[in-house]
Amino acid sequence: MAHISAPSRLWIKNPLAVFTANGLDAGGGIVVSGGIIAELVPAGGQPSVPCDTTFDAGSHVLLPGLINTHHHFYQTLTRAWGPVSNAPLFPWLQNLYPVWARLTPDSLELAVKVALAELLLSGCTTAADHHYLFPAGLEDAIDVEVGVVRELGMRATLTRGSMTLGTDDGGLPPQSTVQRPEIILADSERLISQYHERGDGAVIQIALAPCSPFSVTKEIMAESAAMAERLDVRLHTHLAETIDEEDFCHSMFGLRTVDYLESVGWLGNRTWLGHGIHFNDDEIGRLGAAGTAVAHCPTSNMRLASGTARVLELEAAGVPVGLGVDGSASNDASNMILEARQALYLQRLRYGADVPVERALGWATRGSAAVLGRPDIGQLAPGMQADVALFRLDDLRFSGSHDPIAALLLCGADRADRVMVGGEWRVVDGQIPGLDVAGLIAEHSAAARKLVAG
Repeated sequence: MAHISAPSRLWIKNPLAVFTANGLDAGGGIVVSGGIIAELVPAGGQPSVPCDTTFDAGSHVLLPGLINTHHHFYQTLTRAWGPVSNAPLFPWLQNLYPVWARLTPDSLELAVKVALAELLLSGCTTAADHHYLFPAGLEDAIDVEVGVVRELGMRATLTRGSMTLGTDDGGLPPQSTVQRPEIILADSERLISQYHERGDGAVIQIALAPCSPFSVTKEIMAESAAMAERLDVRLHTHLAETIDEEDFCHSMFGLRTVDYLESVGWLGNRTWLGHGIHFNDDEIGRLGAAGTAVAHCPTSNMRLASGTARVLELEAAGVPVGLGVDGSASNDASNMILEARQALYLQRLRYGADVPVERALGWATRGSAAVLGRPDIGQLAPGMQADVALFRLDDLRFSGSHDPIAALLLCGADRADRVMVGGEWRVVDGQIPGLDVAGLIAEHSAAARKLVAG
């Protein structure tokens, strides 16, 4: 993939507005050097050291790169599929599992490329994917994902998902999509050894992610937690997404979801949970005390009528909260700036109209960085990675708007004009340099039709 390198010392100068996610003054812009934010320039100020070149951001709103904490890239192949357009989670899954079981490496590669390109164009610089489907022939799914992430020049936390509890054993997924525990654990260890990067500036990180209480055994949950502890990686799963799941947990394990989490060694600060909707007050307190994080997925939760996460109460208890677009068969988009808007509106519906725009942007940036255990991204500050998104406000939808930061969400910004990852421009003038979008759409659409047709 082509990209445009930033010069050795670049001043992104005098933005129309800036959201730093931390209260620091960057009204005069930021200085980028060596892939890092070297300096914040206060309003009306100049860089402390002369810069090789400048980028005039006078028509742009400057944000930290947005961070997506929960996705299923492969699901871009089954967007807006008629048989599940009006279904809640369990019937939705039962109809889709047999379709997804036909995934191939080629169709997965196209699906991942579409998801990542869409995310990147929405201002997203880091994405977490939860891939738990490894039917015969797709054993190297995570390796395929790594290749596409590197091609597009983003950062990713790729989670080695798993399903072990098939229909034969009272679970939801078909037997063709489940794997034996020893295969899962061996592949997990291989992926961590081969790809997991540590420390600031990591491009690829690996986490362990048994799919959900209704698709894995307690044994693989406990064994994954032990491996994550031993190899120092993060843990991810779906939890408390629906009342059906709560009921399943109770009938299968005799436990509520947080009790179940604790029983398998997952209640800790290594873990982040997809959805996290149906917790009572006591459970919220326990999650906060443990430092367990939640990926809030408002669009998916609304689409499937799963419920509304208690985000303000979770944060007040000490739970790190970020945003996820979720799989593109329950969203059915991969757009992080629109997800921040949806989060704002859904949480206002629960808590009132005084939930600030800046708080929703904070979930999409600094909050999401905390969820993924990444202290090096998610805000504009000296020493942070130079991951930024720049949005123009010259579309018709913004005409007549006054507050540029508020306009991003209230007027529905959906596309970034420029995106930088680690000091490299990955989106320029609203396009990904070198990406044949028309060709990608044609190939991806054909793969999607073939997958559904069987």
